[in-house]
Amino acid sequence: MPTTRAPIAAAVADLVRRHGRDPAVVQTIRSTAAATISYVAALWLTSEPVPLTAPLTALLVVQVTLYSTLTTGIRRVNSVVVGVLIAIAFSAIVGLSWWSLGLIILLSLVVGRLVRVDEFVPEVAISAMLVLGVTRVAESAWDRVLETLIGATVGLLFNILFVPPVWVETAGESITDLARRMRHLLLGVGEQLTEPTSVATAAARLHEARRLDDEVAGVDGALRQAEDSLRFNPRVREGLLNRVVLRTGLDTLEICVVVLRALTRTMTDLAKRRDEREPFVRETGRALGELLEHVADALVSFAVLVSAQISVSAEAAERRLAAELAAAATSRDRAADLLLSDVQRHPGDWQLHGALLAEIDRILAELDPEHRSRRLMEELDRRGREEREKHPRVSAARQWLGDRWNATRVRRG
Repeated sequence: MPTTRAPIAAAVADLVRRHGRDPAVVQTIRSTAAATISYVAALWLTSEPVPLTAPLTALLVVQVTLYSTLTTGIRRVNSVVVGVLIAIAFSAIVGLSWWSLGLIILLSLVVGRLVRVDEFVPEVAISAMLVLGVTRVAESAWDRVLETLIGATVGLLFNILFVPPVWVETAGESITDLARRMRHLLLGVGEQLTEPTSVATAAARLHEARRLDDEVAGVDGALRQAEDSLRFNPRVREGLLNRVVLRTGLDTLEICVVVLRALTRTMTDLAKRRDEREPFVRETGRALGELLEHVADALVSFAVLVSAQISVSAEAAERRLAAELAAAATSRDRAADLLLSDVQRHPGDWQLHGALLAEIDRILAELDPEHRSRRLMEELDRRGREEREKHPRVSAARQWLGDRWNATRVRRG
């Protein structure tokens, strides 16, 4: 038997080592452990022979982050207690029949929305039906409440004692991957500038730009997980700053995605207008291609800066971004002069040429460090103001403690 267990243990250890940073793997391990512990605790603390409600509650309560565990646990317990109370009230008046079952489901769903248990609204009806369907309603009802409390408590303590990881790095990787996709698309657009391009090829680039919207949605999900992992986490000191850095960075890239979609639309219209001919004079096309290459590299440098904002590599990322933006500004001026000459040869295309240059300018403006600094300060001020308005007493207590601490330091100095 030991020889059989050894390969299995080695395989499990290798799986954890290779996928330990994967949120799905971490969530699977944490949920399994919490559910098992809650089942054992329920066997000790309740009279139920098979208390499956406790591990079920733990599975639903233990989330990837401590913040979501706290909020989910409260809603979960609330939904079960409300369902049990409804079942007790019904059992005192009517028994179980088709019409009473329909009525209790309807009432449970309505009350569940009134008490704001969000995604656990069906759990109110499920709890009421399970309790109403047993013969000893009162005893079964309170056993179910106790099992739910055990599962929720075990899930909460599990995440307090074993603090979930911070998923900032995962969100940063998602942001960087999005920027690399945008870079690949921009380089592809640049290849169209010096050679005849069919409408089908230009339209394919446009469809690729539209698909970036799905990428943004995926990054937003990863970022929400990272933001939750920073809340109530004792290992994080500057949680608000980190959340704002990541969120404003994604907002900037999302704006650039929209502009990039407009840019590929302009290129498609140019392809239709030029009818299989070169969209620009060769020298102009090379200048624009060089400009798009600098813009593409600046996008990646910006994403690296956002994800490295809390590490020692932030200064190096900022220097690379500044260098790419400076090179892009030089290329932009040269491309603008050549575009003006090109418009004189093809006056009918001046609107499209102007739109192309304006779209590139918008991306460069969004990536500008000064613009980003202003957005960061504005967002921090807004978040701080909302926090003070939402919790005025907590803010006043923090201010009082801060003043007392500063006064103590001044007296000791």
